[in-house]
Amino acid sequence: MLPERLRRVVELFAMLPGVGEKTAQRFALFFAGEAAGFAEELGHELAALASHVRPCERCGSLADVSDGQAVCAICRDNRRDPRLLCIVHRIQDLLAIERSGAMRGRYFVLGRLLSPLDGIGPDQLPLTRLFERIREDGVTEVILATPPSVDGEATALLLARELAAQSLRLTRIASGVPHGGDLEFADQVTLGRAIDGRRSMG
Repeated sequence: MLPERLRRVVELFAMLPGVGEKTAQRFALFFAGEAAGFAEELGHELAALASHVRPCERCGSLADVSDGQAVCAICRDNRRDPRLLCIVHRIQDLLAIERSGAMRGRYFVLGRLLSPLDGIGPDQLPLTRLFERIREDGVTEVILATPPSVDGEATALLLARELAAQSLRLTRIASGVPHGGDLEFADQVTLGRAIDGRRSMG
């Protein structure tokens, strides 16, 4: 029922994370209808994205390209403590931690996790860049903020083992019952971590 070009736009939208066919169709009809000017502006910005935004050369997050270099706002922020480094899996994880307002140091984005089933071993992780970053910044504490999954835990253990020889304080983010959550609906692993990660109130 839809024109061929519009159907192709629907297919492309449907390839986005979390976008189903109905939502993709709604987007396409919106752009084809009253939002033609917006569609042109969006298309221009998307086309320019690859040449203006690149992974940060220091941490692996995203940065604006300036003078041929790409260093993100967090790595440029002199108010940050360069001695405190938080290692995360994805940029989405970095953004989530930033929203908490609890992180005063800087980050390192791995981009992938140790996963033997997917053929990702230690050699596929950016460990050399990580060690260079730790040495250059004089890092004294590393926070392992990989997800509490099988691959995330395996990656955290690998990093802890590789960094054990250095004079660093190694910490792992706590995991447990989310704020406002009911214990009744928490799984046994989550509850176990909450008990193990308990802290003194006195």
